[in-house]
Amino acid sequence: MTVTLADVAARARVSPATVSRVLNGNYPVAASTRERVLRAVDDLDYVLNGPASSLAAATSDLVGILVNDIADPFFGIMAGAAQTQIGGPGDGSGRAGGEKLAVICNTGGSPERELTYLTLLQRQRAAAVVLTGGAVENPAHQAAMSAKLTKLADAGTRIVFCGRPPLPEGDALVAALAFDNRGGGRRLAEHLISLGHRRIGYVAGPPERTTTRHRLEGHREALRAAGLDAAPVAGGGGDQAGSGDQSSGDQASADQERLTVHGPYDRRSGYEATLELLRRAPDVTAIVAANDTVALGACAAVRDQGMRIPQDISVAGFDDLPFSVDAVPALTTVRLPLFEAGARAGRLAMGKENPPPGGIATIAAELMIRGSTAAPRG
Repeated sequence: MTVTLADVAARARVSPATVSRVLNGNYPVAASTRERVLRAVDDLDYVLNGPASSLAAATSDLVGILVNDIADPFFGIMAGAAQTQIGGPGDGSGRAGGEKLAVICNTGGSPERELTYLTLLQRQRAAAVVLTGGAVENPAHQAAMSAKLTKLADAGTRIVFCGRPPLPEGDALVAALAFDNRGGGRRLAEHLISLGHRRIGYVAGPPERTTTRHRLEGHREALRAAGLDAAPVAGGGGDQAGSGDQSSGDQASADQERLTVHGPYDRRSGYEATLELLRRAPDVTAIVAANDTVALGACAAVRDQGMRIPQDISVAGFDDLPFSVDAVPALTTVRLPLFEAGARAGRLAMGKENPPPGGIATIAAELMIRGSTAAPRG
C-alpha cells in the first residue's frame, strides 16, 4: 500500500503542512515536532519528492554504490570500475547524455549504516544501487535488507550485488556477481599442502561476514581432503589421525580453531593476530591471511619475531591487490578480478548488459604463486 504525506502527518500527529515544512526545510519547526515527523517518515518508509503514485515508475539520475571502506583498495577498485560505466562522458558537449551521478556510500562495515543508506537512496528515487563486498550473516539484518531492497525494486531501482552472494530472498535483484571465495581458499591451501606444509595457521576476517566464512570453508576443505584435519599426535606433529572416535574428532576440531584467529580486514589485525597465532602454535610453517592487507601485517609480525619469509615461514594473502606484487618477497595470493567485476556491475546497474542466467554469476578466483611461499625447512 502506498504511503502518503497524510499518513505521515497522522502518524506524527501534525498537519500535512507541517510535514512538508520539515521535509523541505523551508520553515522553522520545533525540534520535538521535527523529530516526531522524521521518526514517522522512517517508520512508514515514506518516499519524498512528490506523490508516490507519480514516482512508482520514475527514478532520478542518482546511482548509489555501497562500500565498507573506500580507503580499502578491494572496495575502491570495484567502486571506481562501476563508476566508469555509470558516470562516463557523454558526447563532450557538456549536455546530459544518459549518464547517472554515482554516489559512494561508505558504511564502515556497519549493518545499520547499510540500511540507512538504502533508505536515503530510496528517498532520492535512485535509479540503481550497487552493493559491494561480503554481507553480514545475521537473520534479522538479512530480513531487513530483503524488505528494503524489495521496496527499492518496486519503485524502479535496479539492484546489483558485486562481490557478495544473493540474499536467501533475492527476488529484488537484477544480478548478484559472487566471487568464488570458497574455491580460491581451497586452491591456496592445496598449494601450501603440495609444498609440504602440514601445520598451517589462518588469520581470518570477522566471523559474521560471508567472505570470511566462504574463504575459511575452502581452506578447511583442502585440509580435510589431505587428512590434515585429524587430531595432532602428542608432541604436536599434527598430520596423523587419532583413533577416529568422537574424542579424536573433537580434538581435531579444537586444533583447527586454535590455528585460526579472527579479526578485522586490516593490517593491524594481521599483525596482532599473527603474534597470537605464533604464541598458540609456534610449530606452524605457513600462515594464510584473510586478504592481502592482513597479509602485510602478518609479514611484519613474522619479521619482528626474527623469522624470514619464506625460508622460515610462508605467508599468503587473498585478492591480489595492486601492492601484492611489490611486497618483498612478492605475495602469493588469490586474484579476484575486482575491476572487471565492478565494471560489469555498473553495466548491469545501467541496463547496458543482460543479467546472467538466473540472475547469479560466480566469478572465478585465480591462484597467483609468488615468492612468499616455499617448501618448509627440514
